[in-house]
Amino acid sequence: MRVGLGYDSHRFDPSRPLVLGGVEIPDAPGLSGHSDGDAVAHAVIDAILGAASVGDVGRHFPPGEEQWRGADSMDLLRRSVEILERSGYEPVNVDVVVITEAPKIGPLSGSMTKRLSEVLGIPEGSVSVKGKTNEGMGWIGAGEGLAVHAVALVTKTGSGVS
Repeated sequence: MRVGLGYDSHRFDPSRPLVLGGVEIPDAPGLSGHSDGDAVAHAVIDAILGAASVGDVGRHFPPGEEQWRGADSMDLLRRSVEILERSGYEPVNVDVVVITEAPKIGPLSGSMTKRLSEVLGIPEGSVSVKGKTNEGMGWIGAGEGLAVHAVALVTKTGSGVS
């Protein structure tokens, strides 16, 4: 078994839709970024790839490459699961913390959990998504953007750990 840690942050961009964990959230500013800006997906990608020591989101999907402009981050996550599996590992569980003043993550966590579990190929009970505020402090507290932390457990393929 191996553990990986992922992190991502983006500034808000009101000209874009907000997508977190593969779920489009209405009436909220989107996130800047080369792809669709889904910071939850990006943090999970870094966590699973890091656990297997096979790089990160920027290595596999460089922001300077035009083919990834506007990309669906859940597709990038799906491709990352394939990279993970080619390296001989499979995801076991993922825990995500979204740090933002708004939108409130609690009412959205079930939809994000479902979508992430589908793409990762693990049971919903093996995915946790929760929100925290920054208590009004710093750039997150000022509403300039949000940050995401993710931890993933992976295991050798076929090990029977679940």
